[in-house]
Amino acid sequence: QVQLVESGGGLVQAGGSLRLSCAASGRTFRNYAMGWFRQAPGKEREFVTSISWSGGDTNYADSVKGRFTISRDNAKKTVYLQMNSLKPEDTAVYYCAAGLNYRVATRRAYDYWGQGTQVTVSS
Repeated sequence: QVQLVESGGGLVQAGGSLRLSCAASGRTFRNYAMGWFRQAPGKEREFVTSISWSGGDTNYADSVKGRFTISRDNAKKTVYLQMNSLKPEDTAVYYCAAGLNYRVATRRAYDYWGQGTQVTVSS
């Protein structure tokens, strides 16, 4: 079992940056791939990025490539999402999730979810 708690969301102007954190509890954190998803009002929850258990491989949605960076620290049981050059369309609730295959960019691939953190980008 893995419990996940996100933090770091907030209000930022377009072009600004935010860093989200996802703290995990449970001894098996290092066994899991980790992902970030987001859900805007009235829209489906969508894949943003993921990282392998070792941190050596990553996957990004086209909409965030070159702007967002995922990383993890297995010793601290934490995964991060550095978001730069933010746009109003990045506004959403951001969720971290734990799964077994970082290559699969769907919700079904992830077994454990955090409660989400709100990111709002003003124009």
